[in-house]
Amino acid sequence: MTARMIMKLRVEAAALSTPKVLHLTLVHPIRPELPAWEPGAHVDLRLPDGKIRQYSLCGDSADRRTYEIAIKREDAGRGASRWAHDALAPGAVAHVSAPRSNFRLQEARRHVFVVGGIGVTPALAMARRLAADGADFTVHFCARSEPEAPLLPELRAVCGDRLQTWFSADGRRFDPQLIGPAHDACLYVCGPQRLLDAVRTAAAELGWPEQRICAEAFQATLDENFKPEPFDATLASTAETLHVPADRSLLEVLRDHGITMPSSCELGVCGSCVCGYTEGVVIHRDAALSVADRQDKIATCVSRARVSVTLDL
Repeated sequence: MTARMIMKLRVEAAALSTPKVLHLTLVHPIRPELPAWEPGAHVDLRLPDGKIRQYSLCGDSADRRTYEIAIKREDAGRGASRWAHDALAPGAVAHVSAPRSNFRLQEARRHVFVVGGIGVTPALAMARRLAADGADFTVHFCARSEPEAPLLPELRAVCGDRLQTWFSADGRRFDPQLIGPAHDACLYVCGPQRLLDAVRTAAAELGWPEQRICAEAFQATLDENFKPEPFDATLASTAETLHVPADRSLLEVLRDHGITMPSSCELGVCGSCVCGYTEGVVIHRDAALSVADRQDKIATCVSRARVSVTLDL
């Protein structure tokens, strides 16, 4: 995997979609077009300290002139969202990567979206494409209240009566059973982990095939009771075995031994550091890989193995 191109883009517009969500429009200062992207893609935003955060593109993929992202301010977070809200005003420069996607539209007769809060961002871009294609789709949008629902006017304009809103402050909570049976449909879920878990449980009860469910979490799965154990990682190409201590990640150990691995979030969300494995029992702790992909792929930043694993490197 090659390094992703980083561009210096200018903030053309910055507006608060909600009191805590900043909606940014980015353009290239010289070039009339930006790299193409598919709905569901995200970009890396490089911070002044060199750290990287991912944000889904929420604009129109047919518009090559602009990228649009929305950033929720998390005052208790790691600082990226606070910096973006404070620094990215019109005219500011943002260091942004070319787009990449782990969350794509699938071939289906019908598309059902369940999104929560800032998880609306990739769904908005997907809905734009489906509406332009005249496809059959429904969007269930969950938020605490209408004023706290990011990008709601834009989503209403795209979806019309295909949008159903669920605001808990008004006593309207989404019932996951409303997704109904599959019937040649594809289900997309994006938002907090508790929403993904609830929808996945309902989908299983309703007989949805796993391959018809596309999910994207905005944070890795948390398990306060998880206690990491040491394990060994063998490189299939050289037969070299590396020891991974309990207090270090597989990604860190690979780097220490001169094995260059792409990475970005290092939280198990973006999928940048995924590699293949051929043997071993992997403890998957990421939110990027599908059930099928987990049969032979591992997110080296957060996932581990029981005793040993053989890496396809």
